[in-house]
Amino acid sequence: MVDHEKVKEAVKLLLEGIGEDVNREGLLETPERIARMYEEICGGMEEDAGTHLSKVFTVDNNEIVLEKDIVFYSTCEHHLMPFYGKAHVAYIPNGKVVGLSKLARTVEVYAKRLQIQEQMTGQIADAIMQHIQPQGVMVMLEAEHMCMTMRGIKKPGSKTVSIASRGVFEEDITLQNQFFQMLRNSN
Repeated sequence: MVDHEKVKEAVKLLLEGIGEDVNREGLLETPERIARMYEEICGGMEEDAGTHLSKVFTVDNNEIVLEKDIVFYSTCEHHLMPFYGKAHVAYIPNGKVVGLSKLARTVEVYAKRLQIQEQMTGQIADAIMQHIQPQGVMVMLEAEHMCMTMRGIKKPGSKTVSIASRGVFEEDITLQNQFFQMLRNSN
């Protein structure tokens, strides 16, 4: 839970620290706006992905299920700057599937935290393995990091790709290749 008063005070100190006048008209409501913003963008801190993944449906088919191009926005825990991109989530059911929107909600739970992309990729895969118990899961995130594009190295347009595979996807290169082929063919 975001402590609005602490965030507001921190924003005031930050503004003063960079030489701003916190009483300037344009900045008067900034601390409150920032507190509300952090409540929204860090809303996943209190959420459990299991809530979204608990409703499953029985199926006879155990073929790959792929939800691709799930847009996400997250905040880098190292610089408190945004990173954003797309998640691609595939799993092979083990007699149970989950509603497709639940995969997107799972991505959002982990994106709405102070985060690093590599960790987020594994968290999504682990949550799906734990709660749906599929034969395997593969997650790929592609993201642009503002800490690389507007500061430091300043390389706009560069993307970071991270992959996590669990279960049968870890062991079977053919399944991994099928995942990548499905991503390419549906563009």
